[in-house]
Amino acid sequence: MHQDFPYNGSLNALLILLGMKATVDAGNPYLSSATQTGFVTFGQPMYFDLFARVCEDSLKATWFQKWLVHRRVRPEAFAGSVHNTLTGAANYPISPLLLHSRAVKQVFNTYGSYLLPMAYPEGCPAHTSYPAGHAVIAGACVTVLKALFDESFAIPNPVVASDDGLSLLPYSGSLLTLGNELDKLASNIALARDVAGVHWRSDGIQGLLLGEAVAISVLKDHRATYNETFSGFSLTKFDGTTITV
Repeated sequence: MHQDFPYNGSLNALLILLGMKATVDAGNPYLSSATQTGFVTFGQPMYFDLFARVCEDSLKATWFQKWLVHRRVRPEAFAGSVHNTLTGAANYPISPLLLHSRAVKQVFNTYGSYLLPMAYPEGCPAHTSYPAGHAVIAGACVTVLKALFDESFAIPNPVVASDDGLSLLPYSGSLLTLGNELDKLASNIALARDVAGVHWRSDGIQGLLLGEAVAISVLKDHRATYNETFSGFSLTKFDGTTITV
């Protein structure tokens, strides 16, 4: 959070896919060419360009929703209202289901207050909560990756951490496909912001969908500019439906 730039996680995924020579999407017009390969279009410069474009556009969409539509309170600030209500400093209309929940009691027993424990010493960002910017960016970038690469591509030689975390062991579970792993990446980025205490779950889930919509819009715009014979970007959305842009 403190060191990475906005789409660092998704960019790492792109670099890994390029390094393992992951199969590109079947719609790539240069797959069947014996004399040309993609570069300015349908090649690495285009991939990195699309990442930056959807990152900026998704953040513009995020800030519009944050400030001009929802203006949702952050979990940290809401926990302050919970604390003040339970200590008698104020009386806010908060559901008894929350006020008397096991989670709130456990927080008090552990920390001596009802304030929300935070992963970051500086607390929540100053801007509003809904949707989560990291989730929107992740949704957009992952959507681009699913459009550019073959989602059925099997991840070669996957490994998992040992129980003590000191070594890597061969993974022996079900097949890991590129599409499923990208969905996991997007979900992990979104939900990690909840674990940190700076977002609500719906900030992340709906943020992924907003990012996906932004990326599809950008891909649609670019689709109209290519000179190559191109049938469109095909991808699987987060809801499981397959579309061609």
